[in-house]
Amino acid sequence: MTQSWEGRSKGNKLGYSIFIGILRIGGVWPAYFLLRFVAAYYLAFNSSYKHIAAYFRERLGYSKWQTIRSVYHNYFLFGQTLIDKIVVMSGLKVPYSFEFDHEHYIEEIMAGGRGGILISAHMGNYELAAYYFKRLPVRVNIVMVDNEQQQIKEYLESVMHDRTKMNIITIKEDMSHVYEISNALQNNELIALHADRFVAGSKTITGNFLGKNAEFPMGPFVLASTFKVPVSYVFCFKDNAMHYHLSASKPIEYTENKKIAIPAALNDYIKELETKVKQYPEQWFNYYNFWSA
Repeated sequence: MTQSWEGRSKGNKLGYSIFIGILRIGGVWPAYFLLRFVAAYYLAFNSSYKHIAAYFRERLGYSKWQTIRSVYHNYFLFGQTLIDKIVVMSGLKVPYSFEFDHEHYIEEIMAGGRGGILISAHMGNYELAAYYFKRLPVRVNIVMVDNEQQQIKEYLESVMHDRTKMNIITIKEDMSHVYEISNALQNNELIALHADRFVAGSKTITGNFLGKNAEFPMGPFVLASTFKVPVSYVFCFKDNAMHYHLSASKPIEYTENKKIAIPAALNDYIKELETKVKQYPEQWFNYYNFWSA
């Protein structure tokens, strides 16, 4: 049985406040320097090591020493993405540059007048892609689980003040978030969500990912087959310390009945995911037992 994601971020308010203070005083580079020690601590003591190490060893075939190096670099890059999010969302001067492969696919979706769904994964820095979209004349609705530790969430919200084209749709047990999604699509807005984590008790669908069966949340693929709007698989990776590389796949509409459309959407997603994992293996940030036992 696959161990599901707990729906919570690690860390504490003090840690976030320290990094935000460093960013305000000295900028990105001192924060990155401190992060090297934090990543080493996580490598030595964090319980997630066995899961991310298994990904490198068993799924990608890395040697023992390649695995140790890659896990450290994975933690370091993950920390960088958190710092970069804070920089962008708190209104500090943004030092990053961007390039976007196939941006015209997003423009194509908008021109259709029916909205669209952007599906991604916990890879790279997807939130920065969403903020990049602010320059487009469209609102991006991020669908997310509301299980963040409340103290951290409140603190980050106090420093994130630029949300003119962003909206959070929280997944609710009564399914009312589906109506919010429907309204957003009717307004020709974009729905952005991840499809590589699920919370215990949610419906899943099984697919072969990197040579072994894994469970994926069914919700994103149900949405794609229900609303029958264009779907694009969008990713945002860090090419170097100050440069991000975005990409979008050609929009697909899953208009068949759900028994056909849902597996088809999952297969398309897995193909995109495998391609990106092989390009950026150290930028997949899933720290639990992703594959079936």
